[in-house]
Amino acid sequence: MDETVAKSRVLVIDDSAMVRRYIRDALERSRFEVQEAFNGVEAMERVLSTRFDLLVVDVNMPKMDGYAFLHALRGREGELATIPALMTSTEAGPQDMAAAYAAGANYYLVKPVSQDDLIRYANALTGHSP
Repeated sequence: MDETVAKSRVLVIDDSAMVRRYIRDALERSRFEVQEAFNGVEAMERVLSTRFDLLVVDVNMPKMDGYAFLHALRGREGELATIPALMTSTEAGPQDMAAAYAAGANYYLVKPVSQDDLIRYANALTGHSP
């Protein structure tokens, strides 16, 4: 791989350190650059100061959950409103998926998410080559 090519930058937003580590490890092995946030409030601070190519967003988090975060982001002007988002949750009902898409998610994956699925969707949303 040409090292001069910029890596796709991903923000992983989840209140579980273990889940963030699992997602980070998979993405970094696939040559993504990864940053982390603990909740939607911290994530909003990050997206306002750093350009990201993809957001991996948990639903259930303290302070600001994933739905509220995506609603707030999609309501903004410009590029921030269009950052692709992959939402993850343990909630598996059709109403949960519908709520994720209504909030602005591009894809919804039920935890536990396989690393292969995570990478496949991350590549699709960013145009990243494996």
